[in-house]
Amino acid sequence: MTTCDREVVAALEQAIAQRVGERRYTFWFAPHTRFAWDDGLLVVGVPNHFFQDWLTKSFGPDVRAAASAVFGRVVEVQFRIDPELFQAARRAQAESANNTVAAPAPPLVEEAKADRPSVVAGVENARPKRTRRWHRLSDFVVGTGNRLAHAAALTVVESPGTTVNPLVLYGPVGTGKTHLLEGIYAGLRKRHPEWRVVFITAEEFTNRFLQGLRAGKLGAFRKYFRDCDTLLVDDVHFVAGKTASEEEFLHTYDALHSDGRQIVVTCDCHPRLAGDLPALLTDRLIGGAVWGMQPPDDETRLQILRAKALHGEPRLPDDVLRFMADRVRGNVRELEGALQSVRHYGLVTGRAVDLTLAREALADLIRHAVGAVQLAQIDEAVCQVLGLERGALRSKSRTRTTSHPRMLAMYLARKHTPTAHSDIGRYFGGRNHSTVVAAEKKVRQWVADDALLRHGEHSWRVREVLERIERELWR
Repeated sequence: MTTCDREVVAALEQAIAQRVGERRYTFWFAPHTRFAWDDGLLVVGVPNHFFQDWLTKSFGPDVRAAASAVFGRVVEVQFRIDPELFQAARRAQAESANNTVAAPAPPLVEEAKADRPSVVAGVENARPKRTRRWHRLSDFVVGTGNRLAHAAALTVVESPGTTVNPLVLYGPVGTGKTHLLEGIYAGLRKRHPEWRVVFITAEEFTNRFLQGLRAGKLGAFRKYFRDCDTLLVDDVHFVAGKTASEEEFLHTYDALHSDGRQIVVTCDCHPRLAGDLPALLTDRLIGGAVWGMQPPDDETRLQILRAKALHGEPRLPDDVLRFMADRVRGNVRELEGALQSVRHYGLVTGRAVDLTLAREALADLIRHAVGAVQLAQIDEAVCQVLGLERGALRSKSRTRTTSHPRMLAMYLARKHTPTAHSDIGRYFGGRNHSTVVAAEKKVRQWVADDALLRHGEHSWRVREVLERIERELWR
């Protein structure tokens, strides 16, 4: 494989930029790619699998068209991981994480410009400005359960208020929703330092609204939020059921969205499944990009632990990290807790961290995890209640008598275990994570509609079947 000469590279850069736009080229290509020839094939070197997938899907046709225009003939293009770019990206990620720890943190909510009143949203008793350590998109570990959400967050930073607006990130706790939201904040503040980017939780939005209402200063409150350039709201489901706050947030949303301002919110479930959210707000949220975030699978857990283990002492051997990734199957916070437990145990006992020490330090955590509901128990309970043969749910069968019970099992696995979608799908017949996501949504809809499940000669309400299976599960 030979590197393209400078004139060819310059021509390719110009041709690609003309097709995708200067900003997109600068953001996605300029610092991350390298062009080379390999037996008549134009190879675009990239730093990792994320860039390989994203550039292939998003810009593959544009790059092929640009290459064909430069060379005057049809040119095949392939995106490959370049070892040097891979290593450079890893070094940059480590340096970014180190700088994040050392740098002074910006405020929780970006205050108004210096010539504006210091009182936040017109509420005189607002708490003093706080500081926090902000996560960055560059230190987010990308896996199968969060790849699209991460890509959408990058797109928001690249082109705020255009292609992805609003952006809704949903999922259970500890899956990285707030990390991405903070990363968007940090990215926008860096690219647009003159902007006023507001980051706030829905609870704090509600509290400030009520304070402004009692103080008779709703005008200042509305001006603060509706005049911002970007609004980032964590846990938007908190406003559900609070009629006045719901209405105020809806009007704030409309004011910002009509002006093309970027809005990003996080939620604990898909907006359609958040039954307490008003229909008007749900309708607006699903009008944008809605991406789910799932608990990490085996490989992602290992990558998260490796990234976390880069900071702090003592350093952990890779076999210890692999052990932890295999045994601690919870969310990111549980992984962080396990990492801290192992380190602290080593410091207290004065021993080097190895597999033996890790087993001792995590004995209680692993024992409790083993005592929790397992996929095999759910499998057995569903088969017992519905009269299926053992192993039926793990087969390749797609008949309704098997597929519908399998969907119930997947739903219960998501409800009662921290297992990732991909691991659940792998257990139940080698399905992929999207199959489990679809099954969970389908069963939720059945429950909401009070639907009937027909199995053989019997018909039961789905809600009642689930209750029977859960009783069997906890016997």
